[in-house]
Amino acid sequence: MQWYNEPPAWETNGQTIRVSAGAKTDFWRKTHYGFIRDDGHFYYQPVEGDFKVEVKVTGHYHTLYDQAGLMVRLDQDNWLKCGIEFVDGIQQASAVVTRDYSDWSMQPLSSNPASLWLRLTRRGDAIEIHYSLDSATYTLLRLTYLTLSPTVDVGLMCAAPDGDGFDIEFEAFSIQLLPAT
Repeated sequence: MQWYNEPPAWETNGQTIRVSAGAKTDFWRKTHYGFIRDDGHFYYQPVEGDFKVEVKVTGHYHTLYDQAGLMVRLDQDNWLKCGIEFVDGIQQASAVVTRDYSDWSMQPLSSNPASLWLRLTRRGDAIEIHYSLDSATYTLLRLTYLTLSPTVDVGLMCAAPDGDGFDIEFEAFSIQLLPAT
């Protein structure tokens, strides 16, 4: 795996990756705010074809828009990120899909959970984003189209758009290739 915008500090220990998100970092394109930001942190590897990716995310969110989760990326104009985003003091299950312009959907979580489990599945032209509060029961957050490109970059994402940064732990990150559909 490799970094796109390496964070100020990070380490791996077994199945845990600890990251300190840098201050004033983000992934966003144009919509509503009128700016383009492509300086968030993304630890990834190229994946070809259909796949399922999973991870447990534990973040110490404290500033508006602190975010951590998964990302699938073709290039600076075509990507998606999903996970937790901290908005109005509440952790939100969040997804941003970008095809030149970013769009954003979120679902407030019933409490600010200690951790969130994410499962992202790509089958053909569709990507399903699921989240779980207990690693057993998953809820569909979004079904979307991203790109028909056979190979995309897949991995862990974090950013702190308004804050001074924060710490995140990613655990049990895995990518499973799926049979072609």
